[in-house]
Amino acid sequence: MSDFNSILISGSSGLLGTSLADAMRRRGVEVRRLVRREVRYADEYEWDPYESRIDDRAMKGVDVVVNLSGANIGEKRWTGERKQILYDSRVVTTRFLAELMAKSEEPPAVFVSQSAVGIYGDRGDEILTEDSTLGPADDFLANLTIAWEAAAEPARAAGVRVVHPRTGLVMADDAPLLDKLIPLFRAGIGGPIGNGQQWWSWVDIADVVGATLFLIDSDESGPFNLTAPNPVRQKEFAEILASTLNRPSAIPVPSFAMKLALGAEKARGIGLSSTRALPERLVSAGYGFKNTDLATSLRSILSE
Repeated sequence: MSDFNSILISGSSGLLGTSLADAMRRRGVEVRRLVRREVRYADEYEWDPYESRIDDRAMKGVDVVVNLSGANIGEKRWTGERKQILYDSRVVTTRFLAELMAKSEEPPAVFVSQSAVGIYGDRGDEILTEDSTLGPADDFLANLTIAWEAAAEPARAAGVRVVHPRTGLVMADDAPLLDKLIPLFRAGIGGPIGNGQQWWSWVDIADVVGATLFLIDSDESGPFNLTAPNPVRQKEFAEILASTLNRPSAIPVPSFAMKLALGAEKARGIGLSSTRALPERLVSAGYGFKNTDLATSLRSILSE
């Protein structure tokens, strides 16, 4: 365990931020949280990255900065306005924090700048590691995530150790994906999406937190696929979720229906896309996964 005493988290009210903050407090680490609303608690510091404003005390003397800011990819149709919000909420916030670090006389030692496996794009059955090429030029999510990682460059150039967890589909209570799927399967109307052959790279929330702590404690930098070592095809995911709920997985969602409901670009990006990512660098660095079985992960979530 590293001798870090303080951590600053943006996006701290979300699923990942809340879990990470709790884990750090259990370690005895001082947690500082960035908020865009009015400050309510002693550990909160106000900021507005779009106006380049932040409480001067927020980053002073802090050891680790974790940026989890980002509007929900799954919400709303991907209009031009919505895509700009998705972009700004990731890229503008990351660049603002990175530039602050670059200007600081005492920058933090580590910057964990969130990323996602969407950076690879729709790649069919291809096994994707951190050394794989990134997504095609016409893929919105891939381009968004490439820009998201690049926005951390000022901190990297200033000597801050920068880590990019390329996170997969998170399995957790209140996770956005499960919040949408579980009610459908409980009602007996769940099933595979499209042909069900697309790969879904998933990860248990315990490993999101565990791997993030591991990377903070380590000397590692750069991108890390934060996914379980065994991605599953979407059809298998649907069958496991249905079995866990004691329901059938009998009603498929045709590709055209997904495209009608979400818009063609969004449907391709978040439901029909195939990303078979493996956590090669995490495993090589010595991280031991807490949960590599999807059924066990889902049973744990649904029993809570």
